Amino acid sequence: MKRVTGIGGIFFHAQDPVALRAWYGRHLGVDVLEWGGAAFTWDDSARKPDGGVTIWSIGQAGNEHFAPGKANFMINYRVADLDALLQALREEGCNVMDQTDNSEFGKFGWVIDPEGNKVELWEPPTEPQAQ
Repeated sequence: MKRVTGIGGIFFHAQDPVALRAWYGRHLGVDVLEWGGAAFTWDDSARKPDGGVTIWSIGQAGNEHFAPGKANFMINYRVADLDALLQALREEGCNVMDQTDNSEFGKFGWVIDPEGNKVELWEPPTEPQAQ
């Protein structure tokens, strides 16, 4: 079974997310969209879009989205079969969170790594979402 197939997103907290988003836009050229993040599309070897995307987003420090993890970041890993992977991780003794989420953006599940970081696992929807 394939496990992680790519990075789906990088999320982190900031004391002043609006100012930090502006800094990334001005100094690094990150095209921050109205929802507060950016979507980096994937290209194939011919530099043509292949339908994949990596999300980059800064949220307000103090929200509970990363809980029970204590880090100011969370990495979202793209996976091929979320249900099978979560079952395998449980069988391997990993700390898999009971909660899962299924939405128009795909299926999400979480595992806590040995250092206490919350890791998000994402199975994209079969039909790509419009940007």
